[in-house]
Amino acid sequence: MKMPPDPTRIAAGAAAEELLARILYAEAGHRPVRAIEALASMAMNRARAALESEEARLRFAAGAAPATLPRAVIAVLRAPFQFQVRHSRHPNHARFARPPEGDPALAVCRRVAGRALSGALRDMTGQALHWHDELRQPNWALGRIPTVESGGLAFYRL
Repeated sequence: MKMPPDPTRIAAGAAAEELLARILYAEAGHRPVRAIEALASMAMNRARAALESEEARLRFAAGAAPATLPRAVIAVLRAPFQFQVRHSRHPNHARFARPPEGDPALAVCRRVAGRALSGALRDMTGQALHWHDELRQPNWALGRIPTVESGGLAFYRL
């Protein structure tokens, strides 16, 4: 017997789009659109990698084995240590957890997330899987050349 759908649950595609939009807003919503697009591209690159490789699933999706791209996006965005704004102690966590509905930057991030998940967003990062804010250079980035720098964010394909 098939159970009726739960009206409180949303489809994986819509959930992935909203989660990506909130992360984009909290991490890069104050930056130029190209930086937001680059961060979305990098997140999508991680999700595609998680669909294809066990190593990428362990590294970017906390070992989850998603069957579809939207579920891979959710796994990547929810994985620990991937996007720091998800953690309650991060200074921009409130922007992630409770974004103000009327903010035009949030609308931009939602449009970018929709384009990314529909496949309409061109990857400008050179298939980057790593990133950082240019103001904070992590040890792993020392001596490495970014594939692209956009709006204060640096992207790498290691």
